[in-house]
Amino acid sequence: MKKIIIWIIAILVLLLLVGYLTSLGIVHSRKVNPNHYSSNIDYNSEILAKGEYIAQLADCAACHTAPGGANYAGGLAIDSPFGTIYSMNITPDMETGIGAYSLADFKNAVQRGIRKDGSALYPAMPYPSFTIMNDQDIEALYAYFMSIEPVRQKDQPSTFPWFMSMRWPVTYWQLLFSPIRQFTPNPQLSDEENRGAYIVEGPGHCGACHTPRGFAYQEKAMQNDSPDYLAGGMIDGWHAKSLRGELGGLKTWSKEEIALFLKTGRTDRAAAYGPMADEVQNSSQYWSDEDVTSVAAYLKTLSPIPGEALNLPPKEDTTTDLLLSGKYRDLGAVLYVEHCAICHRRDGNGVPRIFPALNLNNAVIGDNADSVIQLILSGGETALTPYDRMAFTMPEFDYLSNEHIALIVNFIRNSWNNSGKTIKADDVERIRRHIESRSPNITSNEG
Repeated sequence: MKKIIIWIIAILVLLLLVGYLTSLGIVHSRKVNPNHYSSNIDYNSEILAKGEYIAQLADCAACHTAPGGANYAGGLAIDSPFGTIYSMNITPDMETGIGAYSLADFKNAVQRGIRKDGSALYPAMPYPSFTIMNDQDIEALYAYFMSIEPVRQKDQPSTFPWFMSMRWPVTYWQLLFSPIRQFTPNPQLSDEENRGAYIVEGPGHCGACHTPRGFAYQEKAMQNDSPDYLAGGMIDGWHAKSLRGELGGLKTWSKEEIALFLKTGRTDRAAAYGPMADEVQNSSQYWSDEDVTSVAAYLKTLSPIPGEALNLPPKEDTTTDLLLSGKYRDLGAVLYVEHCAICHRRDGNGVPRIFPALNLNNAVIGDNADSVIQLILSGGETALTPYDRMAFTMPEFDYLSNEHIALIVNFIRNSWNNSGKTIKADDVERIRRHIESRSPNITSNEG
């Protein structure tokens, strides 16, 4: 028995050694040829302005600027089922940032998922999307990051168990789920729609949130060759809605409403909260009108998810009259009037561009109610853009019991013209635990 155990250990060590050595070959095959990418870039005002725009288009600040921290110094806590990953410092500090990165090193990191030391980046970095970005955009982005203020802040190691913190196995994930590819325009789309497709699939990396993940945390589709693409996903406990053409997606949204939402985070009936509010605040409000319109035009070309509803069943609004008359049919109605009606009104239609409508809001009545629950528990703030003079805050209602929050959610999902699935108090408790378990960000600038 002792000899058998020794042989098993020896075989496992040999397999690990072979796996590690093979991963080195995979990394070498994925790296760009440094001779093709000179770092001698003319840092003129035009390329720096373009680089800043690409950084906004790609929403680099979302991950690489922690709340309260220095710009692009990293330290944002990204929680996963296995532990916490902290984003990298991407300022040009020579010791703790990317100041020593050549253009080839930068391209390897952004598009191939390979650090300067040759180790694999975790797929929290959306390099599966960034791989299609063209060289002009990458060069401008590199020039911009090499010109910003350097910040001395060491990268924080992940909290993964040791056997999961090894980076070389990630190389095999990259081989399977992050192929090196280029953007190919669709001849059936217009130039405007193809520009939108490039932004959505590449720098905008919309699929990182809005596409469901597979068993290995891979996006189930990277482009519109599958109904899984942009069919809705989960991000930090929030449900990122489908961007396809069914009722729960963008069927009822016009191209103009999508563009307005990207620019301002609001329409007359909807408002962005959570990660999407951050995206508008840091990224899409700065997109050019042409790019916003192109993205909206492309999203409206996406077909509905097969089998998903295209229309709500007809339902007469009997809720408004009952609430106005003070005839509350259940405790859910009472709780709604006490805590919600002052802003969202008794007819559920809110106030245009101030308090979003709850009636016929497909983010409210979708199959997944996690975002509604999380917003009630943790509150949120709308993005502040030049289009609107002020942001509005949704207060926290975490002092309410799980049972009472479930009653409120079920009330708004099944009142007025709405029809939605019933949730339970256990669903609220699950989201409450998720919020309480979030890891703290790292914002110290000390090396």
